[in-house]
Amino acid sequence: MTLAIESPSDAPASELVARDAREFGAYARTGGWAFGLKVARSVRPGGQIAGETPKVSAKEFAELADCSPERVMRYYKAWDRAADDGLVPHFEELAPGQEVELPDADVWSAYYVARSSAGSERGTAIAEAAEAEGIRPTKALEVAENPTALRAAILADPCTARAARAALLDRLREDPELQTELARDVVRTDDLKKAVASESRSADRIGYVRQIAESGLIKTPAGQTVDAPVELREEAERHLSLIDELDEGEDAAEWATEAYGTLKGLVVEAVEADPELRVRERRTKFYSSLQKATKAFEELTFDDAQDFYEDDMVQQLEELQQAIGSCLTALRGTRGPRE
Repeated sequence: MTLAIESPSDAPASELVARDAREFGAYARTGGWAFGLKVARSVRPGGQIAGETPKVSAKEFAELADCSPERVMRYYKAWDRAADDGLVPHFEELAPGQEVELPDADVWSAYYVARSSAGSERGTAIAEAAEAEGIRPTKALEVAENPTALRAAILADPCTARAARAALLDRLREDPELQTELARDVVRTDDLKKAVASESRSADRIGYVRQIAESGLIKTPAGQTVDAPVELREEAERHLSLIDELDEGEDAAEWATEAYGTLKGLVVEAVEADPELRVRERRTKFYSSLQKATKAFEELTFDDAQDFYEDDMVQQLEELQQAIGSCLTALRGTRGPRE
């Protein structure tokens, strides 16, 4: 836009200052509405032809203003939306040069979007998300249109990176496709894969401590679930309290490892200290091993064994048969006196 600049010799300095002050005050009160009015009263609405109105097309107005038609139309659409809400007169009610009472400047941002992408479905979604976060849609749209700048800010600034991480996590909850893509990126990056494995291990260990502290139950090495001794549960609560009190940025891995190791050792001691529990533990371990051995043997197939038969296979089966016979003899010998 080419502005006509009045020379100081054309008017007294005090008058020029006063005019600037008046125009500044008018804009401070109305903001973009002042420019929106210029468009609304000078650009003819759709459906009207040139001969029906002294107004000009948006393209002609843009040429006179030395700007793009798209910029003119953004003001045009903002005024149109406000007119539909009853804040300002409709285009048909306005004539070139006409003055009307304008809304407050703060209201303008609710109707005007400075970027052309706002009219798209993507732009609308970004604008709505920005409003939900309590920021101006224009800011969010500007960032969305310049991902390289966003990348630079994330790489250079830890605070921006943390904000991006939090936003990404929120989006992941509702975007299964993005979840899959991010998971692939993680497993294909060795450092990330190791970090995820480490964090997962720490989370599992903290979960183990939390389960004992909150439920009062422990799982023995053989897989039994029993009530935790009072001292053991109190120790779990103490460790959990220390972990929960860590600051958000502190690494809990070392604390989790210490708590996990301590409680695992206490569980073993609790089993050994209770004669009845110790017997049940040995029985559970025996049955578990027996079931695994049985399943492994059942999975052996001999239909086509002749295709790969070797002497050492038969030898191993004979040794297994002897071991099973010895076990049976020992068990029957143990059971006999009880009968």
